Amino acid sequence: MSVFLWGIIIKNDNLAKIIYDMEAYEEKKELLLEMIAFATVDGQLSKKGYDFLFLIANELNFEKGGFIDLLSQELPKLPENMKLNRIKQFYKLVVFFQNDGVLYKQDPDLIVHIAISMGLDTDAVKYLMKKVKNAPNSSISDDVLWDIFNEVSDY
Repeated sequence: MSVFLWGIIIKNDNLAKIIYDMEAYEEKKELLLEMIAFATVDGQLSKKGYDFLFLIANELNFEKGGFIDLLSQELPKLPENMKLNRIKQFYKLVVFFQNDGVLYKQDPDLIVHIAISMGLDTDAVKYLMKKVKNAPNSSISDDVLWDIFNEVSDY
């Protein structure tokens, strides 16, 4: 094989590696942006969430500056069904806490704390808790749950 052909093969291999590295970087970047979006509650990322995501960013070979730049970028919208699944899981938890008809003094604070860690709006959570308390034997449909957590200002 001539030197010319070896040069083309080597350049093509290097080009392929560069393209692969760029695609891998973009995938890592998108993953981190989704994780940041998921961890952000009411436009805020908690210190604990920041520290956790920074560790992940380090594992993905992001420099600190690159990670900080990601925090200022527009975050992707999370798939609605992902949010609905969190809402449904949380609803089951609220029903479980109020299942025996007794809500202990510390339970509402614990429920709100769990909701915050799940990235759910606290006003919607309080409205949902009141709705479950007022109608303990009824079930709330997915559509109504979705409306509660997306139209909180209307309630």
